[in-house]
Amino acid sequence: MFSRLQPRLGYAAGFLVCAGMIGFALYLQHVEGQEPCPLCILQRVVWVALGALFIVAAVHGPARIGAIVYGVLLFVIAGVGMGIAGRHVWLQHLPKDQVPACGPDLDFMLRQFPLSETLRRVLSGTGECAETGWTFLGLSIAGWSLLWFVVIGAFAVFLTILALARARSA
Repeated sequence: MFSRLQPRLGYAAGFLVCAGMIGFALYLQHVEGQEPCPLCILQRVVWVALGALFIVAAVHGPARIGAIVYGVLLFVIAGVGMGIAGRHVWLQHLPKDQVPACGPDLDFMLRQFPLSETLRRVLSGTGECAETGWTFLGLSIAGWSLLWFVVIGAFAVFLTILALARARSA
């Protein structure tokens, strides 16, 4: 079954998943009125980075070494996304009395603080990041994002193994 799957098509499929995630996030924001919190914005940045790397890999069609490099980079970036989304899910499941207070918005922090301080504050989370908002099948946006980061990370490993097997047989 997988013998016909080309790694290049897999990379293109990964790009489509990332584009779909960004597209759905924009739909929720602009149509459903779900304003993104700072952690949501960071997750979007990770989805864009993954999508960009997937499309570059699809166009490049790497051989053995390139497939390893792309696979490692994709897995690491997906891991960063897992960490951010995991933190977000954790904040959403805190008891009400342990939720951090709401802080300034991301735009204000970027103008007032150095980037390292802004990232530290964003990753520590604020009260607005603890709000669940939209849910589907019991999972929040952050929960779905976490699930898809795991799937994409595993898919990156699969594509690397597939590309290495194809390079070995070629």
